[in-house]
Amino acid sequence: MSFGEHVQYAGFWRRLAASLIDSLIFGLILGLMWLLLGWGAAPSTEVAPGSQVYDGAELLRGLAQNAVFALVTVFFWLRFLGTPGKLLLGCQVVDARTGAPLRTGQALLRYFAYFVSALPLGLGFLWIAFDKRKQGFHDKIAKTVVVLEDITRAPLPEIEKDWK
Repeated sequence: MSFGEHVQYAGFWRRLAASLIDSLIFGLILGLMWLLLGWGAAPSTEVAPGSQVYDGAELLRGLAQNAVFALVTVFFWLRFLGTPGKLLLGCQVVDARTGAPLRTGQALLRYFAYFVSALPLGLGFLWIAFDKRKQGFHDKIAKTVVVLEDITRAPLPEIEKDWK
């Protein structure tokens, strides 16, 4: 019997809702962080409409924001098998072949493969709705699946503790 025979894959709408929850949570946290660091202040110079002026500090803030978002997301996948939104909706991100937790390289690949899913007008994300295993392009590239949580996958002492 292989891993995929008795699992229930998380579908498009559940995963979309989880992403929206994550965006809200991460957006609030990053917004607070930026305010505390003083990065949320309005620019002191006026710029004419239509012109684009970027300085090194702006580029650094953008890179820092994306790096923090990537690191937090990968950390949650590795430590908890899902981001807060996925966990709230009972989903776990696991290896597609074995059902085991993601390896670090696999989690990083999955994160950067999001860009592949987004590129063709979001087709890689929409693909989740039609795929037999509910995999987006990023899941296929990283060899991952998003499954609904299953208490039988928990270690035996954890199950026993819940039933006492």
